[in-house]
Amino acid sequence: MLWLILEACTAFFVLVFIVWWTMFSGRKESNGRPVTRQAPRAQEGTDSESR
Repeated sequence: MLWLILEACTAFFVLVFIVWWTMFSGRKESNGRPVTRQAPRAQEGTDSESR
């Protein structure tokens, strides 16, 4: 009986660790939000083609 309780506790802690690892891993910005790529913005008024 003790063996089943130990095995169930181990499985529970492994599950909690996997969930914690997937929620809080990865690169973060300084404010804690995930880093996303943004498209470069075109600067208005500086194009040589508009002249």
